Amino acid sequence: MTEYITRMGDGRTVTMTREQIYEDAMAGMADGADAAQVPSLSDEDIEQIVDIICNKNRIVAVERGHEVILTEDGGPHKFMLDSGSCCNGVEMGRIDVMETIERGIGFDTFELTTTDYSIKPVKPIVGPEMTAMQQAAMRLTVPCLYGAMPNMGLYYSPDGAHLNPADLMREFRIEEAQQNAEAAAEQLTRDIVYVSESMMSAGADGFNFDNTASAGDAEFVATLRGVEQLRKDYPGAYITMGMAAENVLGIHGEIEYDGQIVAGLYPNDQVKLCEKAGANIFGAVVNTNTSRSFAWNVARAATIVKDCVKNSNIPVHANMGMGVCGVPMLETPPIDCVTRASKIMAEVACVDGI
Repeated sequence: MTEYITRMGDGRTVTMTREQIYEDAMAGMADGADAAQVPSLSDEDIEQIVDIICNKNRIVAVERGHEVILTEDGGPHKFMLDSGSCCNGVEMGRIDVMETIERGIGFDTFELTTTDYSIKPVKPIVGPEMTAMQQAAMRLTVPCLYGAMPNMGLYYSPDGAHLNPADLMREFRIEEAQQNAEAAAEQLTRDIVYVSESMMSAGADGFNFDNTASAGDAEFVATLRGVEQLRKDYPGAYITMGMAAENVLGIHGEIEYDGQIVAGLYPNDQVKLCEKAGANIFGAVVNTNTSRSFAWNVARAATIVKDCVKNSNIPVHANMGMGVCGVPMLETPPIDCVTRASKIMAEVACVDGI
């Protein structure tokens, strides 16, 4: 019986028969449909996923006419930095890297970022960053955004002014934990408005809020409020909101946006709130289970994301980095899985971009 080389969710190489791949894809689909309360994929979708995984070419690509827009997060620093196990470590200036990636690699959009990729650290250096933003906007042809994570964890002690809700909840001080989360959210919203509008005034085409809700539901609400204000003040801003996880972690548990409690929301509901706030692009996330096969993970991701696309009135760009949307949780994700997951997202889940 023919066996195909594939991988597990941690990137480990394994071999599986087509029947085993099919069974895992069916199981992953069922798990995703149950978790997000969305419809299952069709039999044709599952067969297409299995065909793509069983393709014996190391790298696969979409059919002509199925190409999608490529966006990114992290900006030029993934090209410049060297963490020891990933990134390229090329010693170049940020804007030089952006020109190289635009003209040599052919990205459709790009963003300027700082090394400390969060809203709070940008605030004290916003002046120099505005200068860099102005220069980047003049030198690049593709849409040039500024990018940063909301990263509300930086607003909690010991780094910030507010007590950490996680510490308070361990002491059963639930109401106090909620109050600190709300106070941190208000501060984050103010900083988001200040930083994002400063960059827009310096010539940015828009703003990318990456890894949204990494600190839970209060951070999601804070970012939505910041986006809402940015949209009012800069109607032409192109705003991207990429999520941190497939469901919103309920640290606060009761905080609302537009009358909706946001804790526990999956992509098909997350996207509706992002659209209401004024985002132009929604970055959907589905977490990878490292103990399951690539087939299980990518079918599960496609199930959740396809329904998100169906329920969205704005473009959906699947986050295809390490450990999300079927890509194995590995700092340098294997290209065989990255291309297969991307093809499945484009042709089965019908995303607008990656």
